[in-house]
Amino acid sequence: MTQLESRTSVLHGIRDLRWETREVPQPGPLEVRVRVGRIGVCGSDVHYYTHGRIGGFVVESPLVLGHEVSGVVEALGEGVTRLQVGDRVALEPGVPCRRCQYCKGGHYNLCPHMTFMATPPVNGALSEYVVWPEDFTFRVPDHLSDDAAALLEPLAVGVWSVRRGGVRPGDAVAVIGAGPIGCTTLQAARAAGATTLIAVDLEDFRLDLARSLGATHTINAREQDAVAVIRELTAQRSGLPLSHGGVDVAFETAGSVPTCRMSLEAPRPGGVTVLVGLPPAPEVSLDIVSAASRETDIRGIFRYANCYPAAIELVASGAVNLDALVTHRYRFDQTPEAFEFADREKRSSMKVMIDVAGG
Repeated sequence: MTQLESRTSVLHGIRDLRWETREVPQPGPLEVRVRVGRIGVCGSDVHYYTHGRIGGFVVESPLVLGHEVSGVVEALGEGVTRLQVGDRVALEPGVPCRRCQYCKGGHYNLCPHMTFMATPPVNGALSEYVVWPEDFTFRVPDHLSDDAAALLEPLAVGVWSVRRGGVRPGDAVAVIGAGPIGCTTLQAARAAGATTLIAVDLEDFRLDLARSLGATHTINAREQDAVAVIRELTAQRSGLPLSHGGVDVAFETAGSVPTCRMSLEAPRPGGVTVLVGLPPAPEVSLDIVSAASRETDIRGIFRYANCYPAAIELVASGAVNLDALVTHRYRFDQTPEAFEFADREKRSSMKVMIDVAGG
């Protein structure tokens, strides 16, 4: 392989990843070229791999997956001033137009012209080299691992979820689904001052990890009525009758119909539900009457905006542990095996990482 070639993993169809050799991209004005180091395998990547689509986003032509990315700056385009060759960086995978009312208002995640890595037809970063805008490329401290730098992306989701939920010091929160997003949301809520942190899941190994990351209570929903336990715990804490028990903020982070329903039942009257996960069907039957009569605020999230700097500070300070989420690692030449494993072992793995720089 010459210096002008970049090895790339390309999805051509369902469960059809192929190796291609592509020309190394050259950075344009205000862009940098990054030698990719680590890629985290996200659930959305696996869904494109196994189904070829997510909702209206359909893989209709060859697509490069991967949007949880860290690496090293290798070349600078004209006008780049904030970064230097050799900087270790994390890439924020969504780039908006920067000009519309949403961008100017600080909600660029809702930009109608957003391009997002590994979302058809935009290619992701499962390649040796990528070119990315300087303003969406963030230098990371030397003591952050390559894995943690890549996993700033799911942490950004957690930070945005907590901001949307309005978590305040002393709050009680429930995180319903203790996967990678649930565990980053849990840690972000703790950093925001929540003192009662309840994690709900179906797998004990995920609940054990959540407890190690700050959960004060864990509930296995296979074994207990999670909503009943949440209301009892919080009613005791606040001195209110059981009918008024519930958390200040409930986060749905599993993306299933049962957890969506649970997330509406878990808040106290006047509390907040934040829908972080995406259920498999666009229409879900929910008890809206009960939620309305309890004055539950229902808030959605879509990715994040202006969260990477805060995410970097949280990890750098030790307030959030991202390395603990990594359960399995694969070499770059094992990318197909990594995707098969991530699909097959959902119940026994947390975060699968691909080491691009190491082979």
